[in-house]
Amino acid sequence: MKSSTPGNPLCTGYEPTGSITRRGFLERFGMGFGGIALADTLLREGYLGAATENPDPASRGILQALHHAPKAKRVIYLFQSGGPSQIDLWDYKPQLEKMAGQELPESVRKGQRLTAMSGNQASLPLAASPFPFRQHGQSGMWVSDILPHTAEVVDDICLVRSMHSEAINHGPGVTFMQTGSQFPGRPSIGAWLDYGLGSSNDNLPSFVVMVTKDKGGQPLFSRLWGNGFLPSRHQGVRFRSGKDPILYLNNPDGISHEARRALLDGLGDLHRETSARTGDPELEARINQYEMAFRMQTSIPEAMDLAGESPSVLDEYGPDVRNPGSYAANCIMARRLAERGVRFIQLYHPGWDQHGGVFSGITGQARETDQPTAALIKDLKRRGMLDDTLVVWGGEFGRTNYCQGKYDPKNFGRDHHGRCFSFWMAGGGVKPGTVYGATDDLSYNIAENPVHVHDFHATMLHLLGIDHEKLTYRYQGRYFRLTDVHGKIMKGMLA
Repeated sequence: MKSSTPGNPLCTGYEPTGSITRRGFLERFGMGFGGIALADTLLREGYLGAATENPDPASRGILQALHHAPKAKRVIYLFQSGGPSQIDLWDYKPQLEKMAGQELPESVRKGQRLTAMSGNQASLPLAASPFPFRQHGQSGMWVSDILPHTAEVVDDICLVRSMHSEAINHGPGVTFMQTGSQFPGRPSIGAWLDYGLGSSNDNLPSFVVMVTKDKGGQPLFSRLWGNGFLPSRHQGVRFRSGKDPILYLNNPDGISHEARRALLDGLGDLHRETSARTGDPELEARINQYEMAFRMQTSIPEAMDLAGESPSVLDEYGPDVRNPGSYAANCIMARRLAERGVRFIQLYHPGWDQHGGVFSGITGQARETDQPTAALIKDLKRRGMLDDTLVVWGGEFGRTNYCQGKYDPKNFGRDHHGRCFSFWMAGGGVKPGTVYGATDDLSYNIAENPVHVHDFHATMLHLLGIDHEKLTYRYQGRYFRLTDVHGKIMKGMLA
């Protein structure tokens, strides 16, 4: 791994030794005025202007300049939690139809370890998709019939059929996709971006998370959008459905706006006085979070209010769009937040875990997500935002081509499969209307152009103008990065 030296301004970090970097000292000196003056000088000289849309000293990131010209300014990540079946959605395999019911050949399996859910089966019968596939768009991309709306926008997406991961269980798999490590404790993608690039809107968080409400499936823990070992100000802010999108944001009964302001001013003075003595960056992070919360009391209600959206746009997202917390409502909210300068918007939609009942389970998931996903692409494109907004769709792994449990062509399940699965990207500098990578005839192994999780992260950062080897943070004696010690940019996916 290429690491920057401790003096490199591209990587810095607080370690529990009491040491403070020069930049950290300037930020804290004189209750923070030194840091403001430094940032203002850098902005005037053009060092920070390339790293933020809104060159405001209060919202700068650690990068003094982007490493190269970016294609994307923001990311909307539509994470389909549970493991969507590539065989039933994106990876058309007529050979599976011919071999349905036959045993998975050992020449294909090659001794791969299986999960405990199907590893003890006496037989592993191949199971074809119950859904027809058709070609769509000028690209002729094969798409399952249960995704008719997404099929309309295939000429805007780059479909990757050769994603792979070492993880075969949900916890490590989701953690890997969100943090670059199968083990908890690392910063999430959005936290890394906020650390590196900062915010382009002082009145909204740089990193926002929304989870589809009332969905079962595997649990989603807040560490998936956490800051890990980065300062806590970089963690994602979860927006919920209902009258209080952010918990404890509104003033309690009997507390006026003026009283809240006076309280924060006094508390800020105490924190700054303590920070000047101890050099603890968490105190400064706490001040920033309090101030952001105060500003969001005005900005959040405006951003969440759909009253200004035209009926035609709302209808495009589908009937659930008027149901706060639904996937459709979260999709249009993602577009509104992107318009307002939020840099990383993460949507989680659980339920893609069909160990049984593939037909009914995947049909229901597609019904909830297909139309809103396509509407988001169309909406961004119509507003001229798709070119600089990177949209990502995918889960933590795929599903097996063999049946879990007893084989029944009309009612079967699929186990986890990390050796190959599909995801797609749109806008933000990716090559539209293309298919990257391929699997074998049975969608079990990768046949060409493998894309590892670290490659995906490296490519995403590249599109945002960041060299993934240079965005690092020193923690416990070594320099960490999102891509760990791996990662290649998938140039064949780039426009």
